[in-house]
Amino acid sequence: MRAADLSFAPADFLRLIEEVGLTGTWGWVFASDLQTWSPGLYRLLGLDPARTRPSYDLLASLVHPDDRLTLASAADLAQGYALPEQRARVMRPDGTLRVLALRTELHLTPDGRPRAAAGIALDVTDPSALLRLRQADLRRRSAWFAQRRMLFVRVGLDQSFDFPPEAAQLTGRPLAEVNADPFADVVPDERSAFRDSAAQRGLFQVFQGMPLVRHRNREPERYRIVSVPVRDECDRLVERSSLVYPAALGAFPMADLRQGLEQAVDGHHLRAARALLDWSMTDLAQASGLSLSTVRRLEEGEGSATHRSRHQAIGALRHAGIRFILLDDGGVAVART
Repeated sequence: MRAADLSFAPADFLRLIEEVGLTGTWGWVFASDLQTWSPGLYRLLGLDPARTRPSYDLLASLVHPDDRLTLASAADLAQGYALPEQRARVMRPDGTLRVLALRTELHLTPDGRPRAAAGIALDVTDPSALLRLRQADLRRRSAWFAQRRMLFVRVGLDQSFDFPPEAAQLTGRPLAEVNADPFADVVPDERSAFRDSAAQRGLFQVFQGMPLVRHRNREPERYRIVSVPVRDECDRLVERSSLVYPAALGAFPMADLRQGLEQAVDGHHLRAARALLDWSMTDLAQASGLSLSTVRRLEEGEGSATHRSRHQAIGALRHAGIRFILLDDGGVAVART
């Protein structure tokens, strides 16, 4: 597998291989000099995130000198030059040598000037490790379907659907047909309204619906469909991730999509949560480990606040007893337990 292939991998599989240290991502906004690394990149490079400041120069310094000749320098990136793909040997601080497939993307302003750069690194030292992880991921998904008829579905930015093989078993239709028209299994009386409702939410909003679905060897049944936008460490939208399961199972049964659901939490939700706890912004900053200025940017909805910061703030509020409840219309209610 090449680093470029990961652009087409489901986000939860990317998270899985990040957790075992096989891949990681980085980003750099030139104007602000804001550099971010994903947790997986620290693990991949064998570095302690508590003691390491994200830096492209640091990443480049770990590359073997013979491979560094073709690697873009920090100055090259700022000027808009980088090879899109290459392999490089990396020497980690513990002395182990890893072979990485590197992919770099440059982002330009409307007038063509370099604005930011981002990259992904994939450990290809042991190619069989990725295959083992892929097989384990497929077994996990199959187990959820066997026990609860639960499907995990990826939706690309081009609105293309990627259903798992179990969808054909559920619907009685070939998988290619399910991917081509996933709305065909909704009963005719509800199909158009459900399709229009999903389209209105667009790519950037959380969507939830409970259509009546026909499937093989069973009477039509209500299914709950939860779809959330998925962003990378640089806060770029990369896909939508959806969970489809029988509505009879009750409330949202999985924590796997929590980070996606939390993208529906806005600044006014954070302010409401603080009010329920009688917290000041300083209290939230201390509880979440964020700076006061970051908390202020989150509550004011400024784009400079990172995706990870939002999750830290929400995590602190949850720990203090706040619940963020996804409503059927995709909105969010705030409550205290």
